[in-house]
Amino acid sequence: MDSYLLSSTKYRSSSNNITGGTDAVSFFIIEGISNVGPKKMILFVLLLLGYIIILGGNSIIIFVALTDSKLKSPMFFFLYNLSFVDILYTTTTIPKMLSGLLSDLNTVSVPGCFLQMQFVIQLGITSRAILTVMAYDRYVAICNPLRYAAIMTLPVRLLLVAGAWSFGAFCTLPATSMSFQRSYCGPNVVKHGWCDPSSVRRLVCGDVAVDNIVSLSCAVVALASTGILILVSYILIGNSVSKMAVAQRLKAFGTCAAHLTVVSISYTSASCVYISYRVGNFPQEVRIIVSVLYAALTPFLNPMIYSLKNKELRESIRRTLMRFRPAAVLPTKDVNTVTTLS
Repeated sequence: MDSYLLSSTKYRSSSNNITGGTDAVSFFIIEGISNVGPKKMILFVLLLLGYIIILGGNSIIIFVALTDSKLKSPMFFFLYNLSFVDILYTTTTIPKMLSGLLSDLNTVSVPGCFLQMQFVIQLGITSRAILTVMAYDRYVAICNPLRYAAIMTLPVRLLLVAGAWSFGAFCTLPATSMSFQRSYCGPNVVKHGWCDPSSVRRLVCGDVAVDNIVSLSCAVVALASTGILILVSYILIGNSVSKMAVAQRLKAFGTCAAHLTVVSISYTSASCVYISYRVGNFPQEVRIIVSVLYAALTPFLNPMIYSLKNKELRESIRRTLMRFRPAAVLPTKDVNTVTTLS
């Protein structure tokens, strides 16, 4: 911690002595949760366990969806794509945070910082776009079941997933590229757990009003468009379900329950992050913890929610685990004893 303070102070001093022009920053210091003292190791263990569960749970879903012939419906195709995005999303942030908890000084190069920023935002938006595609999939399955297989063909599914990735890149590149072109003259301390766009933008040596407008506009487009499309899908589903018999209603609700739960958790946690940034009296450590929970909560819960709510997936996971289970050793009879008895 002393080396961190010394390096940070030294960099501030060199930056403050500049008269005219800018001193190029060659690296950033990720401050993270630096004031927890001996609780660092507790946070490290909890974060590591959470990351292992995220990797394990989502990897199992990807594996069973790709290898089990009974899970070939479009819903499982989108589900394992969502799990893949969740693994990438958490991998861009958590390992760097873990290394920071084990060291006094957590640094990242300027290109590495902006690369992390790009992937964190893009993967977050891509995840929401895939949730939107899954809402459309449920709409077609419930409102147009006879044409479901004809509509959700493999080329259509691939096109929808590609569109989700493209939408994520479209909403991310403008703000990230503008931030990358700015000058950073110090201090170089990012007051966050990773290269968060708003935290990095505070270090720019100039006016960032345009950057803020572009970043906010992209965020509004990403959140509002996906949220509205999901809402419209479920309004149409609700209208269709209201005309069904009770047994069909329960079955339709069962197919949507997991997706609705995940969407609710995702948007609720996003709202909590927004509130923590807008309320001025929140401590920095609380904001970082809220952001970490937001980044890890949905990927952490997705495998549990879908396996609990979906019988087919649950049975597939059970069959897969049984397949890798060591064969039981059958008891053998003593030949001599058998001969004597006979």
